[in-house]
Amino acid sequence: MTSDRVLQVAVSRGVATLTLDSPANRNALSRAMRGQLRAALEEALADDAVRVVVLDHTGRVFCSGMDLSEAAGGSSQDQGVREFPELLQLLWSSPKPVVAAVRGPARAGGVGLLAACDAVVAADSATFAFSEVRLGLVPAVISAVVLPRMVPHVAHRLMLTGQVFDAAVASAGGLVDVVVPDADVDGEVRAQLVHLTAGAPAALAETKRLLRARQGALAFDELLDLSARFFAGEEGQEGIAAFREKRPARWVPAAD
Repeated sequence: MTSDRVLQVAVSRGVATLTLDSPANRNALSRAMRGQLRAALEEALADDAVRVVVLDHTGRVFCSGMDLSEAAGGSSQDQGVREFPELLQLLWSSPKPVVAAVRGPARAGGVGLLAACDAVVAADSATFAFSEVRLGLVPAVISAVVLPRMVPHVAHRLMLTGQVFDAAVASAGGLVDVVVPDADVDGEVRAQLVHLTAGAPAALAETKRLLRARQGALAFDELLDLSARFFAGEEGQEGIAAFREKRPARWVPAAD
C-alpha cells in the first residue's frame, strides 16, 4: 500500500467493503479521500459480482467532514467543494444497497456520507454534529440527503445549533437506522447484509429507484452554489482559520 492510499477496498462473497483509512486527519474528506472513494464506488457498482457495498472506517472517527486544511484560502470555484455533491449522488443513487458502519464521531460532510447510505448501523458511543454554522458555513449540499432521512423539526434544531448529539438522538431523529453496543457493530452489519443479499439484484435496484423518486429530486446544483459561496466567503474563511488555530471565531460572544 502506498503512502497516499487513504481507502482500503476488499471484495468478498458479493460484498465490497470500502474502509476510510486516514486516521491521522480523522478520515477527513481530503482530495485523496474523495477521489479514491469515488473511484472505488464506481468500480463496485460496475462489478456484477458485488451485491452490497459497506462503508466502514479505521481509527476512532468515522469521518470529520471536509479537510479544512485544504479549504483555507479557497474560492467558490474550487473543485474540492464542487465534487462532493457528485460523491453523495453516487451513494444516493447507487442501484446496489449501501450500508454504513459508524463506530465513532461523524461531523458535517461525514454525516452527509452516512445519510446517503441505505442503512446506517451505529455504535452507541458514536456522536454526530452538523458543525457547519459554527465554522461560518452552510450544510447546503448534505441537506439534500439528510433532510429526506430526518424528522424535520429535529434536523431543523440540530442544523441551527451545530451541537453534538448522540446515537440515541440520531436514531430517534431518523439519521441512524440501528444502534448497537460498540462490540456488536460487525455482527449487526453482517445481519443487514444477510437481509439485503436475500433480495433479487434487479428487484432491489428498481425498488431503490422507486423509493428515491418518492423522496423527491435532489437539488444538488442549486445547493452547490450556496455551499461553495460560504466556503470561499468571509465568514467561512474566518471559521476555518479559527478551527485550525483552535480559537473562537470572531462572531462568538466573549465569556462574561
